Amino acid sequence: MMPQGDGESGRCPWPGLSRELMNPRIGLLQPYPFQRLAALTARLTPPALPPINMAIGEPRHPAPEFLAHEFGAALAGVAVYPSTRGSRPLREAIAAWFTRRYELPAQALDPDRHVLPSAGSREAITAVIQARIDPTVREQPVVVMPNPFYQIYEGATLLAGAEPYYLPTGPAQGFRMDIDAIPPAILARTQIVLTCSPGNPTGQVLDQGDYERLLALAHQHDFLIAADECYAEIYADEEAPPTGLLGAAYACGVKDFAHCVAIHSLSKRSNLPGLRFGYLGGEATFMERLLTLRTYLGSAPSQLAQLVAIPTLADEAHVRANRAQYRVKFQDAQAILGDVIPITPPPGGFYLWLPIPGDDETFVAGFYAQHNVLALPGSYLSRESGGINPGAGFIRLALVGPREECREGLGRLRTYIESLERSRDVSSSAH
Repeated sequence: MMPQGDGESGRCPWPGLSRELMNPRIGLLQPYPFQRLAALTARLTPPALPPINMAIGEPRHPAPEFLAHEFGAALAGVAVYPSTRGSRPLREAIAAWFTRRYELPAQALDPDRHVLPSAGSREAITAVIQARIDPTVREQPVVVMPNPFYQIYEGATLLAGAEPYYLPTGPAQGFRMDIDAIPPAILARTQIVLTCSPGNPTGQVLDQGDYERLLALAHQHDFLIAADECYAEIYADEEAPPTGLLGAAYACGVKDFAHCVAIHSLSKRSNLPGLRFGYLGGEATFMERLLTLRTYLGSAPSQLAQLVAIPTLADEAHVRANRAQYRVKFQDAQAILGDVIPITPPPGGFYLWLPIPGDDETFVAGFYAQHNVLALPGSYLSRESGGINPGAGFIRLALVGPREECREGLGRLRTYIESLERSRDVSSSAH
C-alpha cells in the first residue's frame, strides 16, 4: 500500500534522494562564470542607461542571408531522426572544408573515417574527453589545459575522473601555452592536452613550431591533442589565417593525424550559435571510438542542422564579411581606449582581454553599478595555480554586439576608468 501524505501540508512522507547516492564528481564542479557574475551584480542597481552586455561571447552579427531559403528547404528534416555519423554529403562537406582551410591534399581526409558532426563544440569537447580518458590506470590521468580557459574543459575533465593541470597563459607567457613548461611528472600521467587557438579569452594563436613540439610529446607519451578551434575563422590578418592542428600535423609528416582531433563549430564562424552544429576531424582510430560513444551518449545535430550546414560550410563570403566587422570594432576600441588603457588587437577571436586597475571583480561590479555595462572578471575564467591566478587583474569584453552598441560600451568604459583615475588622484593629494 502506498504511504499517504500528512493530510495538511500535502508533503510526501518519503525522503528525497540521499546525497551519498549521487555522482560525487558533480560536487567537484565550480559555479559557471556567468552564475558568479549574476551573483556579483544581483544586489546592484545600475543607472537608467540602456543595458549593454559585453560579458558573454554569443555572436550577434546577422546569420547568412542565403540560409533563409536553406532553412525552408531543410524543414522536412525535422521529421526524421538525425544520424550520429551524419549523412555522406555532410561528411564530404566537412572533409572538404578542412581540406580547403588547412591546404591539405585532396585525399588526406576520408569522409568515412576522419570526420564527424556534433551538437556544437561543448558537446564535442565533453565527448572527446570521455572517449579518451581511462580512469582505471594506477595513477590518476591528467588533462592539461590553458589557464584561463573555457570552463567546459575543467568540468568534462572532472566528470571523466581525470585531474586538470592548469598551464598558465598569462603575461609572463605572452598569453600563450608554453608547451615546454609542462613538468615531466605531469606528462607521464597526461592523457589529453587541450589547446585553444585562437585562445579564449586572450586571442593568441599557436604556430607551427608549437604544434610540432606538442606532436612530438604526444607521440612520446601517448596522449591525445584535442584542439578547440571554434575561433579559428575570426582573425586579424585576412592574408594570414592561423594554422590549425590538422594542417600542422600533416605539414610535419603526421599524415594519419595520429594523436589528433580538431573541434570546430558554426557558432562563431557563421553566427549560428542557436543551430548547435559542430564538427570534428582527426585520427581515424579515435574517431571510430568516439562514434561508438556518441551512439550511446550525446546528441547528434538535428537533420535540419545537418542539411543547413552543408551550404554554410561551402560558403566563405559571409565568413570574410564577418571578420571585417570584428576588425572595425577592434579599431574602434583602439581609438576610444588607446590613451587610457593598453589596447593590442589580438591575432584572433572577438574578445578584448584588458588589464585594469585594482581587483577585477570590484572593477566589474563598479562598472555595472555606475554605467550598466556587464563585463566578465578575468579571475572567473582562471584557476589559481602556483599561487597565481593568471586571469586576476583582467576583464574580458566580447565585441559581439552591433558596432554602435560596442562603441557606446567602450565609451562608458573610458569614462569609468577616467573617474577611477580622478578618484585616485584626489586620494593621493589628500594624503
